[in-house]
Amino acid sequence: MKLSRVTSLIRSRGVYRIRDEAVLKNNCSVSAAKHSTALLHRNHGEPSQVVQLESLVLPQMGPESVLVKILAAPINPSDLNMIQGTYAILPELPAVGGNEGVGQVMEVGDKVKTLKVGDWVIPRDAGIGTWRTAAVLKADDLVTLPKDIPVLSAATLGVNPCTAFRMLTDFEELKPGDTVIQNAANSGVGQAVIQIAAAKGIQTVNVIRDRPDLQQLSDRLTALGATHVITEETLRRPEMKELYKSCPRPKLALNGVGGKSATELLRHIQSGGSMVTYGGMAKQPVTAPVSALIFKDVKIRGFWVTQWKRDNKHDEDALRNMLDELCVLIRAGKLSAPACTEVRLQDFRKALENAMKPYVSTKQVFVM
Repeated sequence: MKLSRVTSLIRSRGVYRIRDEAVLKNNCSVSAAKHSTALLHRNHGEPSQVVQLESLVLPQMGPESVLVKILAAPINPSDLNMIQGTYAILPELPAVGGNEGVGQVMEVGDKVKTLKVGDWVIPRDAGIGTWRTAAVLKADDLVTLPKDIPVLSAATLGVNPCTAFRMLTDFEELKPGDTVIQNAANSGVGQAVIQIAAAKGIQTVNVIRDRPDLQQLSDRLTALGATHVITEETLRRPEMKELYKSCPRPKLALNGVGGKSATELLRHIQSGGSMVTYGGMAKQPVTAPVSALIFKDVKIRGFWVTQWKRDNKHDEDALRNMLDELCVLIRAGKLSAPACTEVRLQDFRKALENAMKPYVSTKQVFVM
C-alpha cells in the first residue's frame, strides 16, 4: 500500500465543502459510486488559473441523502464571479464550481420519499457545486425535472429561463401586444426572454452590441421570436421613433449591462413602466435621467433569482409551477436551450477561457 492524498466532502452550513485528508490506497480501483472527478478551487482568482481537476472521495450516504450522477452542467457568469470572489454569496474554500446542472439519481437514502432512482434532478439553490461527475446531496436540496426534455435544456433551465420568466411575470402586468425592451439580448437570459415573451404574444426590442457577425446573430435572435433586433448605437438614434410606430413603447425594460446602456433603456420606457436590473456586464453603475423619474415616474428595480428561490423556499408550488410551465414550452418547441458548446471536464481551462471572452454567444456546458 502507499499513502496518497485525496479530497473528501464535508457538510457545512448547507453547502458541501472540501477537506483534504491522507488515506491508504491499495492497487484496487475505487468504486465509481465512491469517488467523483471534480473542478474545484482552493483560492479566489482568475478561473482558468485557480480551478483544478481533482478526484474527490464522496461522503457516506445518509438516510436523507441521494447519490447523483451529474449529466451536464453549464458555465454561467455567476459561477465565474464566485471563483473570482466577487459574487454576493461565496461557498467556503476549497469548493467545487458550478451552480447549475442536471443529474440522475443513482441511489437514495432510507428516509427519502420525494426522489427515486432514475429521476432527473436540478439544484434548488446555488452553492451545491455541479462541475463534477457525481455528488452525494440532501434530497431536499434538489427538485425533479421530466426526462422527456433535452439534456441541455434541463441543464440550463434553473437559472436563465427562471430569471427571464420571473422578470416577465412579477414586475409589470404584460398582455399580448405589449412590448419589452432588453439589452444583452444574446445572453442566456436574453434568449429565454425572447422565447417566453413570443410564446405569450409579447413583442420584444432586443439590443445587442455591434460586432463582425451582427447579421448572423440578428437572424438567429429573430428565428427565436425577436420582434426587433437593434444595436446599442441605434438605440440612441432618432429613428427609434419609427420603430415605435409598429409597436407600443415598452412597459418593461430588462437590464443586464448597466452603464450607458441602462440609461438609454430608461429613456424608452413608457410612463409608469419599470426597468429591472439582473446583471451588470459593463461593471458600471446605473444612472437614471431625472426626467424619467419626475415626468415618467419609471420604477427602477433589481432581481436575483437566487433570492427569489430562497424567499419561496417553503412554497413548494411556486418553483414547481414555474418549472412545469417552462417544460411545457420546451416540449412545444417554444423554448430551446441557448446555443451551447459541449466540453469535457478535462478541457476545462479552454472552456473557462471561452466563457470569459467578449462577443461569444454560445454557452460552455460540461457534459459528463
